Amino acid sequence: MKTLIVCESHHHGNTMKVALRMADALSADLSSAADVADVSGYDLIGFGSGIYFNKHHEEILNLVKRLDLSGKRVFVFSTSGMGFRLLNRGLLKMLKEKGAVPVGSFACRGYDTFGPLKTIGGIARRHPNENDLKKAEAFARGLVDQS
Repeated sequence: MKTLIVCESHHHGNTMKVALRMADALSADLSSAADVADVSGYDLIGFGSGIYFNKHHEEILNLVKRLDLSGKRVFVFSTSGMGFRLLNRGLLKMLKEKGAVPVGSFACRGYDTFGPLKTIGGIARRHPNENDLKKAEAFARGLVDQS
């Protein structure tokens, strides 16, 4: 199964740590949104970023808008100060509207100093930790079991 993981990881590299662990588990290609032009050769595509004001990074959203994802198996992942998976819902909805077939969603905490959190030194320091990364790897391996 040929897999692509598209990741936008800014500020602390939280989401990139997750993406690298997933990419290793799936033997996937890993790319930034700016470097993706065509996904026709992929069987499974993951889209991930940190969460900014309750949504994924704008580069991920813009990429999804311009891609043909009809019938493509996709998954979503994110990191945020709170690590709530429900924050993936907006991107999952967008992917469904593009005709994609969502097969999973993963989220974990990530060190967050965005906006007003910077004034208090941030939250979720030391995340994602090894336990978070093991969960990301297990999630990715589970996607293979579904195929």
